Amino acid sequence: MPTEHKEWLSPKEVHKEFGLSVSTLAKWRMNNTHLNYTKIGKYIKYKRSDVVEFLELHNVEVVA
Repeated sequence: MPTEHKEWLSPKEVHKEFGLSVSTLAKWRMNNTHLNYTKIGKYIKYKRSDVVEFLELHNVEVVA
């Protein structure tokens, strides 16, 4: 049975699924750098496709 992925993720969910620490995400928000986010009231949400795109853009290809 396929698992459905949520489109919007909290910082804890980003950490759990992608390994980016909650504190790093908070620093990036404070510095307004690296990863787009949405704030609704007190809630911070990251769009899954933005996280995936960010990780793909920062992929380092190793040549043996």
